[in-house]
Amino acid sequence: MSGGQRILLADDDPGIVEAIRAALEAHAFEVVSTGDGEAALAAFEHTAPHLVLLDLVMPRASGLDVCRRIRQRAATPIIVLSVKGSEADIVSVLDSGADDYLVKPFRLSELLARVRAVLRRGSRIASRLVICQDLEIDTDQRSVSRAGQPVALTPTEYAVLAELATNVGRVVTSRQLLQRVWGPQYSDATDYVKGVIRRLRVKLEPDPAHPRYLLTEPHLGYRLNDTL
Repeated sequence: MSGGQRILLADDDPGIVEAIRAALEAHAFEVVSTGDGEAALAAFEHTAPHLVLLDLVMPRASGLDVCRRIRQRAATPIIVLSVKGSEADIVSVLDSGADDYLVKPFRLSELLARVRAVLRRGSRIASRLVICQDLEIDTDQRSVSRAGQPVALTPTEYAVLAELATNVGRVVTSRQLLQRVWGPQYSDATDYVKGVIRRLRVKLEPDPAHPRYLLTEPHLGYRLNDTL
């Protein structure tokens, strides 16, 4: 799956940029590259990429700041690339709106697999219309609205919500969400799920601190509430 899809690559290491560019272009992706955060934001506005690959440590604006600013205006998938691999770093990035996190050094084959996975997220969900009071999820149209107003979700946010909608009223474990949305290699990365659920609650819940749609079932997982 590429078909000329455009990827914005922001990293201040020329060697990494060239290696990633060659790998992506060999698989028919179009690559736009920048070496600093402010240039990345400008390139994002001018090129409308299908996906962003973003280093955390860059001149002029950090990758974390770039991620947050992109999220304020678009749901474009973002994969962060960083030498920082602590749990705190990963949680901070996911809470800022990133879809995935890859620790340097990494294999180019793994990066390509992550790129393809993010771009196709949510595309294999069975058609279904789920209505929970004023929250409406249409997996046929790939649309979500609350109180009649459309809600913009990232591909990962949509994929998690669609899995919960497909199993509305039933508990879906964190491990099941990880396997179905991210893949079996993420089976222990529960922070990924927690981060996306937090972001979904901010976007969908009238009071994110007291959710009524996306419920946590302690020690089990999450449930889309259909008993409102």
